[in-house]
Amino acid sequence: MFTGIIESLGQVSALKKDKDNLNITIKTPLAKQLKVDQSLAHNGVCLTVVELVDEANYRVTAIKETLEKSNFKTIAVGDFINLERAMILGARLDGHIVQGHVDQTAWCINVADANGSFVFTFEYDASINNITIEKGSITVNGVSLTVVDSKKNSFSVAIIPYTLQHTNFKSICKGSVVNLEFDVIGKYVAKLLKG
Repeated sequence: MFTGIIESLGQVSALKKDKDNLNITIKTPLAKQLKVDQSLAHNGVCLTVVELVDEANYRVTAIKETLEKSNFKTIAVGDFINLERAMILGARLDGHIVQGHVDQTAWCINVADANGSFVFTFEYDASINNITIEKGSITVNGVSLTVVDSKKNSFSVAIIPYTLQHTNFKSICKGSVVNLEFDVIGKYVAKLLKG
C-alpha cells in the first residue's frame, strides 16, 4: 500500500528482456536503503526489488501484464521514474490510499501555465469504465493528485512548482503517456452500482 507521495526520482540505467519479462535496473539514492523482496511503487506500479546491483542501483522485473497496462512498454534507458516505498502502518497518510495497481494509461493533451502552478490535462480510454470526479483523487505516474476538471474521458490536475521539480512531471508534455490508478473507493462504488 502506498500514499502517492513521491520520495525520490530514479533513473533507468539498464534494460534487459527475459522472454515476456523486462528487467529494469534503476539508479537512485534510495538504493542503499532497500532490500531484496521489498515493494516500491515505480511510476505508480508496485514492483519487487529482485537484486541490489550496487550501492546506487537495484533491479526489478516487470511481467507481460505490467508492460501491457503501463507506460513501461515504452521505457528507455535514461528515463526518470517516480519512486515511493510502501507506507508504514500507523504513519500519516499524506496523499490517498494507493495500491500500486495501474488501471490504464493516459496521454497528456495539454499543459497550461496557471500563473504560479501548472494545469495538466490527460485523456484516457473511457470504454474500460474507469471514472474521475471533481475534487476526487487520482494517481498519475504514482503521484497522488486532486482532480480539478472531470469529463467522460479526460481530467485535469493542478501541479504546484514543488511537485513539478521533485517528480517526473517536469518531463511530461503534450503526447506523453502516463500511468493512472483510479481511486480505489470509487472503483468499488462503480462496480457495486453496475452489479
